[in-house]
Amino acid sequence: MFALWYLTFAVDEIRKRLAWLFSSNKPAAPALDNKPADPAPAKVPTPTPAPAKESPPAKEPAAKPEPPKPAPVVAKPSPPPTPPKEEAPAPKPAPQPTPAPVVAPPKPASPPKPASPAKTTDKMPIPLPKSLTEANTNGENGAPTNGNGNVDERLLAGLQPKKPLPQAKDATQDFIKGEANAFVQSIKEAQQLGELKQDTMVDAAVLAKLEEGYAKLAASDSKSLLKKYLTKEVFDNLKNKVTPTFKSTLLDVIQSGLENHDSGVGIYAPDAEAYTVFADLFDPIIEDYHGGFKKTDKHPASNFGDVSTFGNVDPTNEYVISTRVRCGRSMQGYPFNPCLTEAQYKEMEGKVSSTLSGLEGELKGKFYPLTGMEKAVQQQLIDDHFLFKEGDRFLQTANACRYWPSGRGIYHNDAKTFLVWCNEEDHLRIISMQQGGDLGQIYKRLVTAVNEIEKRVPFSHDDRLGFLTFCPTNLGTTIRASVHIKVPKLASNKAKLEEVAAKYNLQVRGTRGEHTEAEGGVYDISNKRRMGLTEFDAVKEMYDGITELIKLEKSL
Repeated sequence: MFALWYLTFAVDEIRKRLAWLFSSNKPAAPALDNKPADPAPAKVPTPTPAPAKESPPAKEPAAKPEPPKPAPVVAKPSPPPTPPKEEAPAPKPAPQPTPAPVVAPPKPASPPKPASPAKTTDKMPIPLPKSLTEANTNGENGAPTNGNGNVDERLLAGLQPKKPLPQAKDATQDFIKGEANAFVQSIKEAQQLGELKQDTMVDAAVLAKLEEGYAKLAASDSKSLLKKYLTKEVFDNLKNKVTPTFKSTLLDVIQSGLENHDSGVGIYAPDAEAYTVFADLFDPIIEDYHGGFKKTDKHPASNFGDVSTFGNVDPTNEYVISTRVRCGRSMQGYPFNPCLTEAQYKEMEGKVSSTLSGLEGELKGKFYPLTGMEKAVQQQLIDDHFLFKEGDRFLQTANACRYWPSGRGIYHNDAKTFLVWCNEEDHLRIISMQQGGDLGQIYKRLVTAVNEIEKRVPFSHDDRLGFLTFCPTNLGTTIRASVHIKVPKLASNKAKLEEVAAKYNLQVRGTRGEHTEAEGGVYDISNKRRMGLTEFDAVKEMYDGITELIKLEKSL
């Protein structure tokens, strides 16, 4: 490699030298004397005159007389022999007289000898790299030096076979590996940031619908809890949020209330995470509805208490037509209605059917899928008032009725006093009911059924909120104990009826439940609070309240 570089450099220098030689009016011979000897031998072309013997340094002044100017020589038709393309040793003038100075051919290969110090001259010197001068070859054992007698390690390394240094190689590999890892990590972080940004972005169409719906709700005379607590500040804070797993938006939470200004509450939880992500809206509504259950409160552990405590609220069957106690349950590992797929609906239906088919004793019965139900069975269930219909407008606008009737079904025991609704509003509605007011017997049946089902199907539960449900009004115990009752004197003034009911934490609804009217003066009255108290306490509030209402009705 050094020889190749040297050859290239020599050719360039000869070209420069010849250009100077032919353009100068001074002889070139003395300037050539300044060129140091070549450290390595060079091959000489054959068509050259025999080299002259090397003259001792003392005789060099004899060539001092200035020779004739080179101009006539350039004009001769016959040029001197072509100089070699490689750098040659310092040329010496030929002993025989010549008409003009001629560059002597290089000497035959011979061991290099130290050259005498360069003479001072006014001729243009030919610069050579330090690595090629004799100053770099005068170390011990011929080792290259850097001019001050020290071995030039760089040149020495160039003369030896190149071997990779393990440490340097390892360091280089470590550096490259580290840089590659850092680059890959930066790519991953950028991707994660992009995914996070995408996950937390709400579609422009959803935002537009939210803004439009909020403006209409704010301008309405709605009395819903949604309007009461969805302030502009809360709305702006929540409108761009989504739940981590199912990407539910604020629209999924409030769209039923935006469409139905006559709602009492107006919100639903599309998945369990919504209670946390949209807590700024859920917490005040929960506190208002459940009688002061603050966001710092914690729902107590499940406790059904002594089931034999309750008796018959209307032993004479004068006022109470029927009694019902039900609870809602969500199956662990599944979202709520708006996020369920059809496959999940069917999968849940299969689990519920197989679980209920294993019940024995008083609870033994049959499961009836809504899909493909025979007309005769359908009519019988309607006559028994067991068959639930596709959700009302409040549930439909909350996206609780998708893929209907796929994945829906009804189970009831042989006595028709125990029912389970599969995927109506909640995953499971477990119901115990019968004619009359024997609350004790009805409650005991429910507790037995819930405990048996939970052994086979795990329920979704939160340490602070209790059992989780689609509607926040059912959180906590999820217990709703109700009666169909006739109180014509109190009902003549519904405002008075509701005032008395509120005093005992009772809720008054129409004969067929929420959003219905009373038929024949029959009202559905139940406990209102479901959070911050146990299942036993919730049922006891209903028991005590109904007892007082009957006393008041009798006194009028």
